[in-house]
Amino acid sequence: MNLNISGRTDIVAFYTPWLIHRLKEGFVDVRNPFYPKLVQRIFFKDVDAMVFCTKNPLPILPYLSEIKIPIIFQVTLTPYHKDLEPHLPPKGKIIEGIKKLATIIPKEFLYVRYDPILINPTYTLDYHIRSFRHLCQALDGVVSKVIVSFIDHYKNVENHSSLLQLNEMTEEDLKIIGTHFSQIAKEHHMTVQTCVEKHNLQEYGFVKRDCVDFTTLFQLTGKTHFTEWKARNNSYCHCAKMIDIGAYNSCPHHCKYCYANFKEEEIAQNQKLHDPHSSLLLGHIQEEDEIKVLSDKRSHFYVE
Repeated sequence: MNLNISGRTDIVAFYTPWLIHRLKEGFVDVRNPFYPKLVQRIFFKDVDAMVFCTKNPLPILPYLSEIKIPIIFQVTLTPYHKDLEPHLPPKGKIIEGIKKLATIIPKEFLYVRYDPILINPTYTLDYHIRSFRHLCQALDGVVSKVIVSFIDHYKNVENHSSLLQLNEMTEEDLKIIGTHFSQIAKEHHMTVQTCVEKHNLQEYGFVKRDCVDFTTLFQLTGKTHFTEWKARNNSYCHCAKMIDIGAYNSCPHHCKYCYANFKEEEIAQNQKLHDPHSSLLLGHIQEEDEIKVLSDKRSHFYVE
């Protein structure tokens, strides 16, 4: 099985000590966000690969050489300021972190995500083209794959609609982004692809590839038994199945476009529930919890 660390919160940025402790303990517990009394227990001996997703890789850099499970690493680097990303480190520090990552993670397993792209009076098409060029210049020879996606109208986006002032993306906008981004990426020895989008921009030079595709996983692990990530319930996603070990509404980045923080008022409260020595990211196992061991045998997921 593959672990997603994490689409629900930024574990690397804020909870790395907990993750390293879980790796040493040999297992992690994950509370089901829809059925809170159901807890899945995952033993790391059953894990084929870990897919790290973060906006700040710096906290985990000292520990990566100790992790023996194969790793794919995706770092999100967007061009927004404190109005939309109030608690991110300076972008220069993140770029330096990516460069350090590149000395540890092979280039074929290291991605940068320019994600999501939103258009408004401040962040115009021209602004994004300039920003993407700056990103590619800074990381030329460091990374070879860039993933982009466009903003979706999640609950948190609707909550911040007056701040975001979004312009609807037109076909002409997509053409301009596709044409310019693909040319800029090519100039800097990179490919660029979309993530879970109806328009994959392939006609403008984007490559057609999934964020966690089966070919890459085979190169990483030598295994072929992976299945598609049906749980995402999106016909445009064909990534390999992953188990997310994070928890929603627990990321203190407070990005105003984030899908995972749909109740921002709960973030501080949830942070107080975090114990670096607990098997759960938030809180502890309770007597009434039902623990199911999640395993991967004969290419099929099952619970014991």
